[in-house]
Amino acid sequence: MGPYAASKAAVGRMTESLAAEEIRNGVRVNAVLPTIMDTPANRRDMPDADFSTWVTPDEVAEVIAFLLSSSASGVTGASIVVNGRIQP
Repeated sequence: MGPYAASKAAVGRMTESLAAEEIRNGVRVNAVLPTIMDTPANRRDMPDADFSTWVTPDEVAEVIAFLLSSSASGVTGASIVVNGRIQP
């Protein structure tokens, strides 16, 4: 777990650093961090899991589309965790 945790921390710091460096050029830099994604491979590898709470590729795409939109013009240097669906 050590190398995995270190690499995740490095992505966060790199995102912040690049955002600070590029803001003057009008470039926004953000990271999208999905939890378990609902893909055929994950379903096959984890057949006993509760798929209903997993993040779908479409949900991750919606977050990315938002970050690319003018509605997110004030968001830079952020690490956005996409946790999954909330059950009613």
